[in-house]
Amino acid sequence: MLSEYVGQEHILGKGKMLRRMIEADRLSSIILFGPPGTGKTSLARVIAQTTQASFVMLNAVTSGVADIKRVIADSQNPLLTPSGKTVLFVDEIHRFNKAQQDALLPSVEDGTLILVGATTENPYFEVNKALISRSTVFALKPLETGQIRQIIDQALADQERGLGQFQVAWTDQALEFLCDVANGDARIALNALELAVVTTPPGADGIVHLDKDILQDCAQKRSIAYDATGESHYDNISAFIKSMRGSDPDATVFYLARALHGGEDIEFLARRILICAAEDVGLANPQMIQVAMAAYQGAMAVGMPEARILLSEAALAVATSPKSNAAYLAIDQALDDVNNRRTGEVPMHLRNAPAKGMSGLGYGVGYKYAHDYPGHIVDQDYLPAEIAGTIYYEPSQNGYEAKVTEWLKKRRRQSGDSAAGQ
Repeated sequence: MLSEYVGQEHILGKGKMLRRMIEADRLSSIILFGPPGTGKTSLARVIAQTTQASFVMLNAVTSGVADIKRVIADSQNPLLTPSGKTVLFVDEIHRFNKAQQDALLPSVEDGTLILVGATTENPYFEVNKALISRSTVFALKPLETGQIRQIIDQALADQERGLGQFQVAWTDQALEFLCDVANGDARIALNALELAVVTTPPGADGIVHLDKDILQDCAQKRSIAYDATGESHYDNISAFIKSMRGSDPDATVFYLARALHGGEDIEFLARRILICAAEDVGLANPQMIQVAMAAYQGAMAVGMPEARILLSEAALAVATSPKSNAAYLAIDQALDDVNNRRTGEVPMHLRNAPAKGMSGLGYGVGYKYAHDYPGHIVDQDYLPAEIAGTIYYEPSQNGYEAKVTEWLKKRRRQSGDSAAGQ
């Protein structure tokens, strides 16, 4: 029953579109996207109980094109499907390959099949764009602690579908622990609860007494919604990098811990720290690349679990370092000019003249050797004439670059004065 469904009020609350579609039995093709244990399959069962159309369930892991064709044929048979419409629920729809997804398209398009797809992966990456365009995507959120508690209470009270036939007593501390360890996944909570109830002998009073230790033993390890190859990988690494860039050491080490807990490749993490040291710290702290590179090599040498310490030190060093992306912007602007502008040729006086005859052609003629001049600096044309005066590198006022800024201002001012006097 829809009234028993817990959570996802943002799409199933009173007056929300999906709730209206289900209650009016006017469902169109939808894709339910969210973490495990958030109620995708339960919502499909609610739809099955409320719709007057034929309802068929397939699991993409075990089904193929032949199963899809069978469902389509049955839906087109007026004896088997008098309404002429079938609601087809496909669990793990992202596991269908392109051919299998394409097999659904004609029937979804003509309305013979009303597709209800469920996936833990981002459908915009994993599901055929043609199917996406013919469906409404609903994102389900991890359940809140109070919602997990409500589901547990329902399971303990339900005589037919739950554990209501058992006499169970529990402490608030035990259920609070179970709600927390589930981390928004109702399936984790229910599986641990069922295991605890059916494997714990009743006391002398005939009641199964549950405490935190029992539930902790049944739940084992706190659930973390992390897939080192899926969307959570990209979301977590994005947050990790943005936290380092944003100079938040606490968030940085949290997302690093989350990645390590989820089995992320330590070489991948070390590379991202090294890239961030170059891209976001840059010349505000030139030594940071050395720190990141040392951590990269050290982590690869020692492996886990000790690698976590090197990665943590390097990530925190990047997070707490002065930041500048000036070098990053400079090279990108220069590359853009090389690709899109007429930038001319290397000035003759800067060219290499490995053979004597080449100097007669002007190669290297007129070059001024910087170390022969005061301050080991000499003004001459270093850029091609076509882009003379172009400024690519504009250092920040952060860290070491603050000194570079002052030096470069003086250098460019002197260079300008020298050019004006010529």
